[in-house]
Amino acid sequence: MIQYLLWAMLIGALSLHLITAMLAAVRFLPGFRKQSAATGTPFLSLIRPVSGVDRFDRETLASSFDQDYPDYEIIFCAEREDDPAVALVRELIAEHPGRPARLLIGKDTIAVNPKINNLYKGYRDSKAELLAMVDSNLLLPPHFLRDLVGELREGVGMVSSPPVATRPQNFWGAVECAFMNANHLRFQLAADSLGFGFVHGKAVLFPRRVIEDGGGFEALGRDLGADVAMNKLARRQGLKVRYVRRPYAQPIGARSLPDAWGRQLRWTRVRRDGYPLVFLIEWIQGFVPPAVVLGVLILLGAVPVWSLGLLALIWYGAEFLLSWLGGWPHGPRDFLALLVRDLMLPLLWLAAWRTRSVSWRGNTVVPVKDLA
Repeated sequence: MIQYLLWAMLIGALSLHLITAMLAAVRFLPGFRKQSAATGTPFLSLIRPVSGVDRFDRETLASSFDQDYPDYEIIFCAEREDDPAVALVRELIAEHPGRPARLLIGKDTIAVNPKINNLYKGYRDSKAELLAMVDSNLLLPPHFLRDLVGELREGVGMVSSPPVATRPQNFWGAVECAFMNANHLRFQLAADSLGFGFVHGKAVLFPRRVIEDGGGFEALGRDLGADVAMNKLARRQGLKVRYVRRPYAQPIGARSLPDAWGRQLRWTRVRRDGYPLVFLIEWIQGFVPPAVVLGVLILLGAVPVWSLGLLALIWYGAEFLLSWLGGWPHGPRDFLALLVRDLMLPLLWLAAWRTRSVSWRGNTVVPVKDLA
């Protein structure tokens, strides 16, 4: 009886892994739906929050000005005048006098989430009915705004895109890519391929009326993650979330082990707070659980020892093929990063139970329900 249970667990885990990899990979194959072309180009506001300066910020923020979109403005949001990003933003605005852009500085405390507080002044100041909120570390291709607007249609409340991690400059940068791409992005693209896309806070486009009908901008602060709140806001109105065909790049650069651990722990806790039922089964993701199950089967004499190597080849071969098709990092270093990632996954899941709060750019964010 125990062997039947073990076989069911092993086959279930492997099947889920291969199916999600296949569903994510099909969008990169010839013949998959083309990126929808925008049928109109209404005036919109591109709102980007800034806080501190990272290595690629000049490049990522400058990409805001190079959009092949005829009628848009750029609104940068900072909390403090002495923020290092303020000088950079002002330089970029001066270098692009032909594009309407402005920097808003100030702090409005409408939520426990500091990102929502920073973005609120941009939302309030904008006169556009269509808004795109995009993180400062996302690199925007010239067709970025056209792609987002092209996916907005009847029944779609928000258009979003998770990032694809690029340009790792050391091993822990490669580990960050392994988490973001072949793990998180794989599940997100697979869900979207099945028609169940959900908001990713890195980039999201929406009509203003969707926010107003959902309770106003303050409603985006009801969850630990702003993207979780936006997703719930759209679902409550019976609206869908749609992804663009290909994700946009987030340059990673060099990272340390504490950097990678802290960032992934924050996202794990956000998922625990926002999607508790999904979080409860997250411990089974990655190679470690099926490898342990197969190890028990080997000890029971049900399969030969070499089957563990075969499982690893199939498991990581699927991720490697997906990364190759998507153009994501997939060299020898990245393969080792996949192994390290899978050793970290169950540890992160356990650590997420320690506390519900998260640290974001020096701010401690506590779920609203814990403040009641």
